[in-house]
Amino acid sequence: MIEEVGRVISVDDGSLVVETVKQSSCSTCSSQKNCGQSLLAKVGDGRRLQILVDNPDDLPVRPDDQVVLGVEESTFLSASLLIYLLPLAAMFVSAVSAQMAALSEPVIIVSALTGLLVGFLAVRLISRRFGKNCRFQPVLLRVVSHI
Repeated sequence: MIEEVGRVISVDDGSLVVETVKQSSCSTCSSQKNCGQSLLAKVGDGRRLQILVDNPDDLPVRPDDQVVLGVEESTFLSASLLIYLLPLAAMFVSAVSAQMAALSEPVIIVSALTGLLVGFLAVRLISRRFGKNCRFQPVLLRVVSHI
């Protein structure tokens, strides 16, 4: 289970809005001065994000409570594969199809870019459908502290 700590903003029937703060683990890494990822992590570091979270166990929560949210690792892996591999696969299939049809190189490049765009659009459509699936939603695991 992948866990994240957040603060409850509001509580509704069976769900709540939780605010999390994106933080990077780069500050604790010994290679941070030699790594380009550290620079990218600093850009979004400290950004606040509000998400709707299910409360399947009906845990008693109030606004300003510290809570722990969770998402299954397999769900996270499935979503990551969808987001990263589907556009690349669509681009590859489109480019190879154009190559096998003996089209010119500029047409193959345009075909590959079109395949990539179609892959991104497919990810967007599929993610909307998955977003409604409760398996892909974070859930409230426990209350850390009542304020």
